[in-house]
Amino acid sequence: MYSPQVLDHFEHPRNAGAVADAHASVRIENPACGDVLELTVKVAEGRIVEIRFRAKGCVAAMACGSALTELVSGMSVDEARKLRREELIRSVGGLPPASSHAGHLAMDALAAVLEKLGDR
Repeated sequence: MYSPQVLDHFEHPRNAGAVADAHASVRIENPACGDVLELTVKVAEGRIVEIRFRAKGCVAAMACGSALTELVSGMSVDEARKLRREELIRSVGGLPPASSHAGHLAMDALAAVLEKLGDR
């Protein structure tokens, strides 16, 4: 059902936790399924130098949170704003249709945390 990449991110999450002294943080919840994703981020010289996630929900939500932090870590804020859901889904080897909401949740959280950063 899930790709090896999804299972790897679920079983061995990357960047789990919260950034101390974060420049921005968000908590996004999917009211339909109850999944929750929190992102905290620190930026220096326009680049994401640290990003962490905490998730409560399904396997796919946790995997997408983990994969998202890997993808955007080190990117400029502008590059992160251009990331597309399809790229995230590709990075986890695809998602079953019933789990596609996890990609939306992760991308919504990213957009929200970047919005809070403003012009940093």
